[in-house]
Amino acid sequence: MTESIEAYLSLGSNLGDRRHNLEEALRIIGETDGVSIERLSPLYETGAVGGVEQDDFYNIVARITTSLSPRELLHLAQRVEERLHRVRVERWGPRTVDVDILLYGEASIAETDLVIPHPEMENRAFVLAPLGDIAPQLMLPSGRTVSERLAGIEGQAVKIIGSLD
Repeated sequence: MTESIEAYLSLGSNLGDRRHNLEEALRIIGETDGVSIERLSPLYETGAVGGVEQDDFYNIVARITTSLSPRELLHLAQRVEERLHRVRVERWGPRTVDVDILLYGEASIAETDLVIPHPEMENRAFVLAPLGDIAPQLMLPSGRTVSERLAGIEGQAVKIIGSLD
């Protein structure tokens, strides 16, 4: 039997029915063999980051346990995005769903198409705020906790709007 690893996923949506898109993404992830959703953050509404003018996002973070390898988890994230009709037109542009692997146990991976820990997570309130709700004392690659890093982020609007569970 393969060992289960604790991992964190960030999910966001700003096209179509944002809540439904996230619910569907979580359903697909949760129904995948070798993946168990352990905890969900509250649902956040957040402003877009990256300079592209677009509607606000709904964001959530999920703590999972998985026996999938990092590469298999990446393929799952890509399958979820494909099934929910994500179209990649411009970097940081609008999307039906975005699924990012934030952390995968203690793994440090730097490949062309797979970087873990996620290289931008410590700069994004839309990741840190929901992550902080489920793992405030989690140690980040910078050596700071999620709560400590979030306290240093300014100018990124995030607000809790409910839950998906």
